[in-house]
Amino acid sequence: MPKLRAEQLGAALTKQLAPIYLVSGDEPLLIQECCDQIRAAARKNGFSERELYHIDTSFDWGQLLASANSLSLFAEKKIIEVRMPSGKPGDKGGKALQEYAQSPAPDNLLLIVTEKLDGATQKSKWFKAIEDAGQHIQIWPVTPAQLPRWIGVRLQQSGLHADSDAIDLLASRIEGNLLAAAQEIEKLKLLTTDNRISYEMMASVVADSARYDVFGLTDKALHGDARAAVRTLQGLKTEGTEPINILWAVTREIRALVQISQAVAQGKHFEWAAKQAGVWDKRQPLIQAALRRLKPAQLQQLLRKANGIDKAVKGMRNAEPWDELLDLILNIAGVQSLNAHNERLSLKS
Repeated sequence: MPKLRAEQLGAALTKQLAPIYLVSGDEPLLIQECCDQIRAAARKNGFSERELYHIDTSFDWGQLLASANSLSLFAEKKIIEVRMPSGKPGDKGGKALQEYAQSPAPDNLLLIVTEKLDGATQKSKWFKAIEDAGQHIQIWPVTPAQLPRWIGVRLQQSGLHADSDAIDLLASRIEGNLLAAAQEIEKLKLLTTDNRISYEMMASVVADSARYDVFGLTDKALHGDARAAVRTLQGLKTEGTEPINILWAVTREIRALVQISQAVAQGKHFEWAAKQAGVWDKRQPLIQAALRRLKPAQLQQLLRKANGIDKAVKGMRNAEPWDELLDLILNIAGVQSLNAHNERLSLKS
């Protein structure tokens, strides 16, 4: 079956329910919404039970095949959801997925959720087997140039109308975090009386956002202001911000730093590399200053640390996410506590 874009999924679900869905990409909000649509459509078709599997290197793929072949005591149909962040099942996982795809059980719906899949993965036997038997929804990132239009469409879907200045203001505020944009739009729905959003209303809502904001946190860390960054992190924790939202924003910055650093090392101009990484013009001096402080090896350690925190948040590692976020923020700000040896030890816990 051909790949589907996220906006095509709803129409496809009304026509026919595929036995397998693979949702891949790096936009948490859009991935979540696609999965919600698939689950809702499956429930309408009698898939009332759901089994969830988190894939890591120790996962027993025999569980997946056993689940697919077992009859439920409570429901006739079930959703088998596989969360595979890396998008790489390994040899055993690849064979298990191929085997499943060859004859998917009619009483099961398999939903696989991964991060962005690289070209090599999309040429693998397991991926082609899944794509032949089911549907692949590929989530593309919303670029800075596309963001105002995305916000405009989202506002319209919520029954709201905003002028272009108001939309541009929100776009500059959330800087690529679609989840933050969706939350602001929900807030606007509660505040407006005539469904029209003026620049003044948008400015007041933006100014009214949490005293401690995630983007302020990343900027303070990138600037090297460790004291202010720690204070902001503590404020976010006190206000009940979810660690995963903070991690999303911080990891996004680290990936941008890695991408720009690699491009500059290959002889590209910083401004070109920053634009390719989706860094807004006004933030380029901040990123450039951080790159002068953080060397390539340190950036790779930060990326590994962020991956470890992600596993801790999801319960796949025995560690306290807030303590590890503090460590990550301090290292971005220039207070070095990470090195290859102690990081290997911590990620084993």
